[in-house]
Amino acid sequence: MAVKIRLNRMGAKRNPFYRIVVADSRSPRDGRFIEILGNYDSTKEPAIVNIDEAKAIDWMQKGAQPTDTVRSLFSKQGIMAKYDAAKHAKN
Repeated sequence: MAVKIRLNRMGAKRNPFYRIVVADSRSPRDGRFIEILGNYDSTKEPAIVNIDEAKAIDWMQKGAQPTDTVRSLFSKQGIMAKYDAAKHAKN
């Protein structure tokens, strides 16, 4: 089972709001998900991003792959650097 960390679109028409979720890659974009990690609101200036870092790092250590957009959000929040440090600390 391939698990992805991706965006789940919420909100009204022309007013998007996204949840950052862990989901099976075969499920639809706005369909079933395993866990909510945070949210992302791109309509505000600057964009609002709330992520549970511990859960995100835990899921990536279990093998969940973030999508390109989520990976860039994680990088801006410093989560990818913490994940790399944790991965190299184990070895």
